[in-house]
Amino acid sequence: MSNINKLVLFGAGKIGRSFIGQLFSRGGYEVVFVDINKKVIDEINKRGNYNVIIKGDAGEIINIRNVRGLYSDDEQHIIEEIATARILSVAVGVNGIHGVIPTLAKGLLRRFEKFEGLPTDIIIAENMRNSADFFFRELKNLLPLGYPLKELVGLIETSIGKMVPIMLKKDVEEDILQVFAEPYNTLILDKKAFKNPIPQIEGLAPKNNMKAWVDRKLFIHNLGHSSAAYIGYLFHPDLNFMYEVLAIHEVYDRVKAIMRQSA
Repeated sequence: MSNINKLVLFGAGKIGRSFIGQLFSRGGYEVVFVDINKKVIDEINKRGNYNVIIKGDAGEIINIRNVRGLYSDDEQHIIEEIATARILSVAVGVNGIHGVIPTLAKGLLRRFEKFEGLPTDIIIAENMRNSADFFFRELKNLLPLGYPLKELVGLIETSIGKMVPIMLKKDVEEDILQVFAEPYNTLILDKKAFKNPIPQIEGLAPKNNMKAWVDRKLFIHNLGHSSAAYIGYLFHPDLNFMYEVLAIHEVYDRVKAIMRQSA
């Protein structure tokens, strides 16, 4: 197996580039993106770097290096990359998961053929409750009988709290790889699920009681967003943005009360 610290990351979208890829690249890993967007993959391979624009008071620009990409149709090369990776991650959005699991299963099997007994970990960077159970069931259905999935593959649930501000068409046209992000840069993940030592990377926050952290995110953070949207629509269906409806005191007070009750 290669001595290079390598992350194979399914998903070169906003969370993949601004958060997971950014953390691991800055932590000394080579990041290999896998994505269906050929233009993005071609540009990553052409340049080998991209910028994360932090939308905050400081206006920081982070240049992310040591990256390359594979188009999702290039299955054979992806399988070989999985086989030799230190760690894997999936950040494709819930609707895209079914499209990557078959390739993931083939890569795990190839890894087993090359390095029998060598475990790996998959960071599931999705806003999805019980994601580890879902991945286990899906992978088990695709892997051959007798493959030691429970022993060899760590399925790492996460709580994704990073916000990615809206990018206008002109922002994408200016640079297809640049991505906006808020300053918050902490990836909460399941400490107990790792099969290998947890990477010593700034920004990773392993937690013992992962279910509680996932529920906190969904039932307070996401609840606040949905409540503001629903109540804001009742008051002013003509408004489009959170900051507009939250400027209405009655909406703000109701949303805050809902979040406190859930907390």
